[in-house]
Amino acid sequence: MCIRKGADMVGEETAKRLVQEALAAREKAYAPYSHFRVGAALLTKDGRIYTGCNIENAAYGPSNCAERTAFFKAVSEGERSFQAIAVAGAGEKDDGQYATPCGVCRQVMAEFCRPGEFEVIIANTAGEHYSRTLGELLPDGFGAANLE
Repeated sequence: MCIRKGADMVGEETAKRLVQEALAAREKAYAPYSHFRVGAALLTKDGRIYTGCNIENAAYGPSNCAERTAFFKAVSEGERSFQAIAVAGAGEKDDGQYATPCGVCRQVMAEFCRPGEFEVIIANTAGEHYSRTLGELLPDGFGAANLE
């Protein structure tokens, strides 16, 4: 169920499917330290879905977020064109909170996606969700154009 309107670029049925895929990926998370499990489902422009989960490490720095796991899986398979990503996560308390992408994940998204054309679907574990464009989540972001 979409509880708030935002960037509705892929449509409600696709958004629901991505949220369900993200929730399923969340079940595979390795989060023994934070106990905050996150799943992501990344939709390519040709309709493929790549999932990822967060993977923690005792040294913290080598940990990887669900969103980056999904992007890195897709890019390592040759994908370069993306439409949307759904992110779902919560801690042990799971009080209906939403897991928005961290700044590093937003920057990785900006490497491969046009900020105004990429939809980020943010969900809780009940499947409730809302959408924002990457540009809304990362205004005035730094990208390849800044290096020209």
